[in-house]
Amino acid sequence: MPKARSKDRPKAGAPRPLYQQVKVRILDQLHRGTWRPGSKIPSENQLVQELGVSRMTVNRALRELAQEGYLQRVAGVGSFVAEPPRHASLIEIRDIGEEIRSQGSVHTADLFWSQTEPADAVVAERLGLAIGSDAFHVTIVHRRDELPIQLEDRWVNPAVVPDFNEVDFGAITPAKHLLRSVRPDEMEHIVRAVVPDAATSELLAIPATEPCLRLQRRTWSAGRVVTWAVLTYPSSRYDLSARYALGDPGASAQLSLLPGGYTRKPVK
Repeated sequence: MPKARSKDRPKAGAPRPLYQQVKVRILDQLHRGTWRPGSKIPSENQLVQELGVSRMTVNRALRELAQEGYLQRVAGVGSFVAEPPRHASLIEIRDIGEEIRSQGSVHTADLFWSQTEPADAVVAERLGLAIGSDAFHVTIVHRRDELPIQLEDRWVNPAVVPDFNEVDFGAITPAKHLLRSVRPDEMEHIVRAVVPDAATSELLAIPATEPCLRLQRRTWSAGRVVTWAVLTYPSSRYDLSARYALGDPGASAQLSLLPGGYTRKPVK
């Protein structure tokens, strides 16, 4: 490789480009703990005013910090301090609101759909209903400190939970209400990696190219399906996990692989 000529080398002591200076300032705040993981940092406009540089300079600094894994940028929302992906359990039912609050964060939910609808062939099969029967349907985006982390698309059997569509889902999550109303005795999980469609990308504020984890969950009580939920997570913000004792004689009964790549287990 040819050696760089002296005139091609940066001069000793030459000032860093402005965007790199902005990166250093932001990294310093991250290392000091001024902004904790998951929190939203000042907007581009605020940084422009505070640092006295152009918006183009700030934009490049934030873009590179996101590429390097320090930040997560959400179109139309802002930039957040990156943190290790959170875990969604594969072997238990957990209320996402309580899970987020237990991590010291704020849970909010945006309700986009709540209707009673006739079950099509797919919904009827999943809920064990006749085609055309009434089924409750809700679509909700769950946020952690403003950051969308789960798209919940849920169908519920009205015969098992007749008051479901009367609930204020701004005050309680569907999962929490269902757990209070019915004690499930069996559940099924199907997990897939998916490419989000345009609607999912918009609701989760992610690029169309970002892969997602999709968890389909059904629960039963006394032989009847209670609910079928399709939960979609941005892969950069969540992962799915399972932990159980391998030496437990009952482990195979608690978590077993069924045809189609899903798991089904009793819920204690």
